[in-house]
Amino acid sequence: MSRLAEQLTMAGLSPEEAAGKAALFAAAEARFHPDRQTRRWFVPGRIEVAGKHTDYAGGQSLVCAAERGICVVAAAVPEPFIRAVDLRAAAGAREVVLPIGAHSLPQDQPHWAEYAAAVHERLQRNYPGALRGVEIALASDLPRAAGLSSSSALTIAVFVALLGFSDCGRSPNFSAVRSEIELIEYLGCVENGQTFQGAAGMPLEGGAGVGTFGGSEDHAAICLSQPGRLAQFQFCPARLQEYVPMPHDWVFAVASSGIHAEKTGPARDSYNRASLAARTVLETWREFAGRPVASLGEAVRSGAETCERIRKTLRASRQAEFSAEELGDRFEHFVFESEQVVPRVAAAFRTKDFAALGQAMDASQTQAERLLKNQTAETVFLARMARSLGAIAASSFGAGFGGSVWAVVLRSDAHAFLEAWRVDYSRRFPGAASEAEFFTTNAGPGMLEISPSCDIFPAAQTIYAPRHLHK
Repeated sequence: MSRLAEQLTMAGLSPEEAAGKAALFAAAEARFHPDRQTRRWFVPGRIEVAGKHTDYAGGQSLVCAAERGICVVAAAVPEPFIRAVDLRAAAGAREVVLPIGAHSLPQDQPHWAEYAAAVHERLQRNYPGALRGVEIALASDLPRAAGLSSSSALTIAVFVALLGFSDCGRSPNFSAVRSEIELIEYLGCVENGQTFQGAAGMPLEGGAGVGTFGGSEDHAAICLSQPGRLAQFQFCPARLQEYVPMPHDWVFAVASSGIHAEKTGPARDSYNRASLAARTVLETWREFAGRPVASLGEAVRSGAETCERIRKTLRASRQAEFSAEELGDRFEHFVFESEQVVPRVAAAFRTKDFAALGQAMDASQTQAERLLKNQTAETVFLARMARSLGAIAASSFGAGFGGSVWAVVLRSDAHAFLEAWRVDYSRRFPGAASEAEFFTTNAGPGMLEISPSCDIFPAAQTIYAPRHLHK
């Protein structure tokens, strides 16, 4: 085992996954001359254990990092452009080139250029004149547009590379982000385009983003996860509530359905409609209550009486975009998922309660199908088949409208379970199955930076003060 693989294992990846990442880093590093000064990061995907569509409305969620992700190698270039190469992309879609300071995306760029362009535009806006030329190589084993936050991982991968070789640290705006929690909120704003309300009244102006009205759950999981633990967060504002240990003999089996849900593609409008419905519920309540309420979560947590008043208000509402029934369903799903499912699931993991975990996630899956309406026939089948094959619990996760399903199984049963799951899915949905991936993952570490000597650091702790890592 190489030193890098050994260090990645010590950082929390399984030996098999660490060896795989070492190979990906080697492939990315081959793009650069050995004498060039480079920096390296591992940016994982995430598993949303519980908390479907809760974060942007101020709810709770339970998440962890997956062991799969993006290996990033970057180096400075003297020319004023950003060149990013995706080693896994198809021929003709591998390279993105962005002139620094450009106000629009050049033509004939691959679809993933939108994420790189959003990061470039936002950093230019918030740290004027601070970006420098960078070459970035990306090597990934993360299923794409599959509910594992590949888009947020890509956004963060480009962000750390651009920031790492910039002069942003000399900007007076640099102190607007002062903590890991503020970092994940800022990253969420980079992606959704909202203005970040920074420290000491120092806002960082918003931009176009990638066009989705999301929150910062993905960024929280990617940046702040710890190996062997789930992380429970509350959002708007973001707050880490607790880390919950994952039982050692449990493992996640993951099936990406093969139904792709690209945030910049057709799924965006469906995703945004769920977000807008939650926003409309909040605005309807604010108008009725006649007072400011920061988020739907804040309103719900003010008490059962408030929840009943919100229900009554929604039943009488008349909105152009949503029916009273749609708003009622969106509210009920949020209350159930955020305030009941998340605490119940965290408790079940903490106490290793098989029955409680299975029941809570069965209910979460049912309510997603009935109230949130973001499921497909493929994800419904995968969740139900997982339970029939003996999974302790199973659920679809991510934005929905395609994506993936996780199942918690005993580690000793994982191989046989995964194969049976794959075979059953292939029989029922042969077309989608041809694009599907089935794998196991532990709850992995959050984003890491790897020094030239292969020392490894939690990148969220060093991202705004990282200069010592690459000297």
